Amino acid sequence: MPDTPDLEIADPATGTYARNADLTVTPLDARFFGHPRGLSTLFFTEMWERFSFYGMRAILLLFMTAAVTEGGLGWNAAKAGPIYGLYTSMVYLTALPGGWIADRLIGQRRSVLVGGILIALGHVSLTFHLLPAFFLGLFLIVCGTGLLKPNISTMVGGLYGLEDARRDAGFSIFYMGINLGAFSAPLVCGFLGQSVQFRGFLQSHGFNPLNSWHWGFGAAAVGMTIGLIQYVLGGRHLAQTGLAPNLDPGTRARNFRNLLVAAAVIAVVCVVLWLLPVPIMTVMKYLLPLLPVAYFVYLFSQPWTPEERKHLWAIAAFFVFAALFWSAFEQAGSTLNLFADRFTRTSIFGFQFPPSWLQSVNSAFVWMLAPVFAWLWIALGRRGLEPSSPAKFSYGLFFVGAGFLVVAFAALAAGPQGRVSPLWLVTVYLLHTFGELALSPVGLSTMTKLAPARVVSQMMGVWFLADSLGNFIGGQVASVFEKFPLPWIFGSVFGVCMVFTVIAVALIRPVKRLMGEVH
Repeated sequence: MPDTPDLEIADPATGTYARNADLTVTPLDARFFGHPRGLSTLFFTEMWERFSFYGMRAILLLFMTAAVTEGGLGWNAAKAGPIYGLYTSMVYLTALPGGWIADRLIGQRRSVLVGGILIALGHVSLTFHLLPAFFLGLFLIVCGTGLLKPNISTMVGGLYGLEDARRDAGFSIFYMGINLGAFSAPLVCGFLGQSVQFRGFLQSHGFNPLNSWHWGFGAAAVGMTIGLIQYVLGGRHLAQTGLAPNLDPGTRARNFRNLLVAAAVIAVVCVVLWLLPVPIMTVMKYLLPLLPVAYFVYLFSQPWTPEERKHLWAIAAFFVFAALFWSAFEQAGSTLNLFADRFTRTSIFGFQFPPSWLQSVNSAFVWMLAPVFAWLWIALGRRGLEPSSPAKFSYGLFFVGAGFLVVAFAALAAGPQGRVSPLWLVTVYLLHTFGELALSPVGLSTMTKLAPARVVSQMMGVWFLADSLGNFIGGQVASVFEKFPLPWIFGSVFGVCMVFTVIAVALIRPVKRLMGEVH
């Protein structure tokens, strides 16, 4: 793909650049439900990428904790939970270097393509019944998602002008694509990986039924491959969005050299950690929470205009509350998934369904309720009553906390050996969906509007860094699933969420002042 001459170098010393007006699609481009045609390409690419991610996620922890006689790895929750949390956190943590690579080397469009290829190869690796292949697959998915996830979201923002009234609606449509993939993935991958019906089918056709888990992982690989094909074929609809920066050869070489140095340092650190008798989880337990602190210190040390600096403070506030929200919400794949597997009845009218199917409930609610929330915000906005972005963040914290109060009562009802109705978890996911719809679409849109132009992809990475930290915390909670009473675990999550809900409400006005004219 040729470099575009329409990218203006904002800082030749660092190779960063600003997007000028020529990179956005004009309001006349309204060929996809009133939106730019390129949105359809990004919509389906992200849908299939999320299909692969959520399909694998739905069965990952269950595969690790399943007995060897059931085809799993036979690990307990204390071992599997932190590994799951580390993997899911690294998936989002790599969004930071992924944004840097796009901004300073290859652009968003190539980053998405390379990332998708790595993700597909990672899922293929998971289809092999070998432990080294398992960890290799996780590593490839981590690297690929870091390249794809922040940059495809940035490309959505690049389809619109900053004052384009369709911008928020475009992100909402894009978000629906995410949830379409997230809804269908557990149904397909969960059926192939866990269901007694598919295992019976494998056995009747001469295949080892214990390998059903790997068929589930294989379905994720097929999904990502379809997404890649669609992305390549639909690339012509993206116009100039996401093309590589037009850097001079010296700047490009310097940026590439910096990337190689960083990669070498990371490789050395990994080797040292492998050789030292210190578990990597112990290192990450202290290192990961320090990363966002270090990154924000770095950001604030850079030269910014007074308005940009205020925006960075607003982003920092959103980051803290988003990390807390995701630490609770992302337990859907860990503690709540284990609760579904071990303490929830998974049969309806005699039909036995895989526990992982409950992972689709949240996305189903998103599909049903997202239009309702969109209508609600518009109706309130016409009356001048629409809540601000900081207020919506407080709503998100409240509802996700309320969900854990419900599951705490469900754990009390189940006791140490019993099973409860799946309606308990359905109610939990309904409340979590309320919180997600209040916080997540607004967070994606607000982050792109607040981010300084020369680091917009990196700031999208900061948004996903909040998800990374939340996933890691969620994995740590899963590690004590078998150690402490479940009502105590879930009740503690509820209490923490309520405390920070109160703090978020108290900070609504100060954060609004920091945002200035951005809404």
